[in-house]
Amino acid sequence: MSNIAALKVSLAPRTDVTRAADKLAALKSGSFWNRLGTRFLPFADAASPDLPLARLLRLSLFQVSVGMAAVLLTGTLNRVMIVELGMASSAVAAMVSLPLLFAPLRAFIGFKSDHHQSLLGWKRVPYIWFGTLLQFGGFALLPFALLVMTGLGHGPAIIGQIGAGLAFLMVGAGMHTTQTAGLALATDLAPPETRPRVVALLYVMLLLGMMVSAIVIGRLLDHFTPTHLVQIVQGAGLLTVVLNITALWKQEARRRGGTAPEPDRPSFGEVWAIFVKRPRTLRLLAATGLGAAAFSMQDVLLEPFGGQILGLSVGATTSLTALWAVGMLSGFALAARSLAAGGEPHRLAGFGGVAGVAAFLCVIFSAPLHATALLAIGATIIGFGGGLFSVGTLTAAMAISDSEELDGRTGLALGAWGAVQATCGGAAIAIGAVVRDLVSAAAVARDMGATLANPATGYGAVYALEIVLLLATLVVLGPLVRPVTDTSQKRFGLAEFPA
Repeated sequence: MSNIAALKVSLAPRTDVTRAADKLAALKSGSFWNRLGTRFLPFADAASPDLPLARLLRLSLFQVSVGMAAVLLTGTLNRVMIVELGMASSAVAAMVSLPLLFAPLRAFIGFKSDHHQSLLGWKRVPYIWFGTLLQFGGFALLPFALLVMTGLGHGPAIIGQIGAGLAFLMVGAGMHTTQTAGLALATDLAPPETRPRVVALLYVMLLLGMMVSAIVIGRLLDHFTPTHLVQIVQGAGLLTVVLNITALWKQEARRRGGTAPEPDRPSFGEVWAIFVKRPRTLRLLAATGLGAAAFSMQDVLLEPFGGQILGLSVGATTSLTALWAVGMLSGFALAARSLAAGGEPHRLAGFGGVAGVAAFLCVIFSAPLHATALLAIGATIIGFGGGLFSVGTLTAAMAISDSEELDGRTGLALGAWGAVQATCGGAAIAIGAVVRDLVSAAAVARDMGATLANPATGYGAVYALEIVLLLATLVVLGPLVRPVTDTSQKRFGLAEFPA
């Protein structure tokens, strides 16, 4: 018995030590996975105690709905209306461009959401909700208007044209309203130190929404029928409502004084005058517009370039879009990591512009060299540079709203950024298509000499114009970059560009 008791005594300390060792190993394992997450998952540190990751991901669902609407308007319906429904391309282009008419109003929408007086005490939620209703109404009306317009429904064609134009305008207005107020809400909820990563995460969700929607809708429309089109478009409208309600649920706190009128509330003109009077604001908006035009001008030309000039198949040209998306995601991830480490947003946007110049040079030289790999590299870097530029300029716009003069008016700053980007990007797409058609026609007719008598000349002119716009962007952006104060770590960059 004594031996057994002694054995128990000798084993007891070892059991305690073992348990302590197990707990220590578990703690080390947990810290290891935490370090692994924040190191290799660029947006794992976008969360904060006030805005946990689960809540942030749920809020980002409004970007998914906006991405789905963008795919339907500029991709799926664009192709269906021209190919399956036999509509004139000019009429389709006019309808697709209608949402851009609402883009310049984003600054006003953001300002109104900054000061909105709601009976329920909300500022941002009413704008996101009414934007959602506009998207839903447009999607509900659109398929029937298209069928009437093309003669597959009942009624005069002019009624279908008016209905389709109204539907496109409603969806576009809903997209701009929802995105402007949603970004402002995310900025309100996130603490200043995590806002850059939050912005990058929101744009990753927008891109993922576009990618997933394109794949799913493309599969569903493999066997096109008018009835199938109606079901898909209206299903997208219903899914928009579900996603946005889920995103909004218990996000914005109700303010007790939200229904009280503000006696000294300034007008939009007064606040806008303060906003544009700041010495860096107009330069930032000009750089945003030039860069958005430069990166957007090739949006509808890259895949036709690969098919017409390099003879790529439909599947191969579609992979170019996938490579662009991969590059964009990489740009978002790098931007999030750089800004989290204290990176300068204007400098980051400038690096995106430099990457864009290299990308378009790759695309230009892929034609004479017949190098498909060079085109693929160029498409990837276009997305990468565009991601850096978008996150950098948007973060800089958010910083403007943190000033004392504009305290609490994030909606105005983000709306102005979105208005400039959307308007300039949409206009650049139209200009690029016109330039390509005119230059290609002149080149094929040998008006530009025998050397340039090739359809690739028109595409090359557009890509060269994009390079010029990116160089202009760097010139405008250069003075905004804060110089490196530590001369021992100073590197040649945008701050040293003559401007």
